[in-house]
Amino acid sequence: MRKSVKFSPEVRERAVRMVFEHREEHESQWATVVSIAGKIGCTAQTLLTVSNANGRRTLERVRDMADEPVTQAE
Repeated sequence: MRKSVKFSPEVRERAVRMVFEHREEHESQWATVVSIAGKIGCTAQTLLTVSNANGRRTLERVRDMADEPVTQAE
């Protein structure tokens, strides 16, 4: 029997963000998911499910962060 691995919300969010950021580099969403899943250590189906469930919220956050002005540290 397999043990279920729970990824932290931060890891999930980063993985979903990676799917969106690297989508243009691959022929399909599935190819992107397979590539990233192998790098983070989960199955492609798990990452696809998470990215579909959380994708819109994460994508909105990524876009919001991109729209925020960058401030220089003093």
